[in-house]
Amino acid sequence: MSGGLQVVDPALWVHRGAAPPMPTFHRHDDLEINVVLSGGLDYLFGGTRVHVPAGSTAVFWAAAPHRLLGRDPQQRSDVCWVHVPLTAVLQWSLPEAFTTQVLGHRTVVVPTRAVGSHVPALFEDWSRDLAAGADTGPMLLEANALVLRILGRTEDGPERARTDLRPVARMASWIAEHFREPVTTADVARSANLNPNYATTLFRQSVGVSLGEQLVRHRVAEAQRLLLTTTLTTAAVAHAAGFGSQSSLYAHFGRACGCSPGAYRDSRASTGALTRRAR
Repeated sequence: MSGGLQVVDPALWVHRGAAPPMPTFHRHDDLEINVVLSGGLDYLFGGTRVHVPAGSTAVFWAAAPHRLLGRDPQQRSDVCWVHVPLTAVLQWSLPEAFTTQVLGHRTVVVPTRAVGSHVPALFEDWSRDLAAGADTGPMLLEANALVLRILGRTEDGPERARTDLRPVARMASWIAEHFREPVTTADVARSANLNPNYATTLFRQSVGVSLGEQLVRHRVAEAQRLLLTTTLTTAAVAHAAGFGSQSSLYAHFGRACGCSPGAYRDSRASTGALTRRAR
């Protein structure tokens, strides 16, 4: 897998290389897998620092604002990266406990050797197949299997789950599919056959955010994608991402990203980020 950023199929983004400079927090609505071959990674998730040493694999939902910290230039990292959209992940066969861990923004870190020596070669295969325009279906199945193997090496696996989390997963999946539409709490609760008040409580207890906050996360992530990959006006982006108005986009986007949509587009375009996330 060669270095440098690349544009690939919307269902899967794969890259190998050093950790990119990340002076500010960012977010994107994908399950992210990092296989650290050398150098190590240091993340900030909000105010929490997470270290991923060389020889380790990390999995997390990248909709949580995160930032890579700078490292000594002599400790240059070599990392295999993959992003899988949450809409695809929620269709996988995953234990309910893990789904909730991911939606709750937990970072899972395990030794790569415990997952399998084939993992770096798997990324090489994906990169080659994507460059050749191959069907991503088999690659997503392999990614599903990889995540299951990672889960199997964690200390708090699904057998410890005491709550039926299927309604939470159903609501999360429904939001991921319908966030562009006018949506109410009652609509989301109905997707899991729950009372709205109970659905709201269950989701917050399991995931750590409200149903409304989950909707906003998806809409902000979609607005980010549209700003980077299209020339739509901010008004059109607001409509396409599910915000009811341009003012609503500006309010939520500013709180989540710390800048206006226009400033976000300009800053990313000037650094070449546009080619990275065209999906």
